[in-house]
Amino acid sequence: MGEVSGAAEACGVHAGMVLGEALARCPDLELVPADPLKVAQVWEGAALDALEGIGAAPEPARAGLAYFMADGLRGIHKGDEGVIAAARRALGPRARVGAGPTRFCALAAALQVRSRRAVAVQESVKVARRYLASQPVGLLRFREETAALVEPLTRLGVRTLGELSGLGRGAMVDRFGAPGAIAYGLARGEDSPLRARCSEERLEESLELAQSSSGLALERVLELLVDRLLARPERRGRTLRATILSARLVESGTWRERVVFRQALVEPRRIWLALSLRLALLPAPAESLALAVERFGPPSGRQGTLLDRGHALRLERLGEGVAQVRAMAGSQAALRALCVDPESRVPERRVVLTPWGPAGACAP
Repeated sequence: MGEVSGAAEACGVHAGMVLGEALARCPDLELVPADPLKVAQVWEGAALDALEGIGAAPEPARAGLAYFMADGLRGIHKGDEGVIAAARRALGPRARVGAGPTRFCALAAALQVRSRRAVAVQESVKVARRYLASQPVGLLRFREETAALVEPLTRLGVRTLGELSGLGRGAMVDRFGAPGAIAYGLARGEDSPLRARCSEERLEESLELAQSSSGLALERVLELLVDRLLARPERRGRTLRATILSARLVESGTWRERVVFRQALVEPRRIWLALSLRLALLPAPAESLALAVERFGPPSGRQGTLLDRGHALRLERLGEGVAQVRAMAGSQAALRALCVDPESRVPERRVVLTPWGPAGACAP
């Protein structure tokens, strides 16, 4: 099971549960095909922007869950109640808002909201510990580092965070390692500092496929998208740090995968190699493929090693020539032929023109 609604949670269904067990607990359960593209569009393009509209700097934890600090907003919205009211007006009446001294405590308070009134916990570590002691251990599912601890803790008979705290830090670390230490700290009212998201310019390239594609044809389409993305003038020579690879499937639903590179990249071949491995995760053939930049890295450098100094110098001069031609004749002045689907009956589908340029010099 993926994401579940509030009504399904009331019946005991949660994310990650086996389908047979979920249907046994809730026979009237309605299964909806996953649409991560629409979820990301609504969440990132509407909800997070609405929070920023009231002056908040949100930290998106996952789709449908975000945290923000209220310290700088109390003077604008006249106290904590005014901040909560502003957040509910921005997100809509169905949003569940909770307040607490830590992110984990605020999450527990938000999950207890069943009416139009928000739940707020006093900003005190002792009060937070007493409040969290009665909360179920299933709250650890909302943290990526501690999600895997819920099942073994339940089998050991640990039902609440207070019981988990009673085990002691040493026992948790000895049994579960670093995730155990994090879970113990969360149960004791400890949490890491909030990290607000960085709003950056978003670049995206997509291509509609005439026929359902998979395998080699889809890899060629991905190569075309990488070339087009690197040739966008809005990139301004910056490297790519994180990208979003998405597809619309043939039957129904969508697919979305976030790819973070180990180091900022600008070489088309290395970017394509990192992204092509994720195409094997597609659950069905794709009708369209899209590639977007989520986060940029620093501007690309042109420094090379001593042995390839001559080759790097030639590439640099060639890149300057391509940039000059594009500045005079437009971004489509320097192109190369890319074989996308050699078995297609349509000539335009066999070979596609894609922007050409040496690594690091694709943008004018």
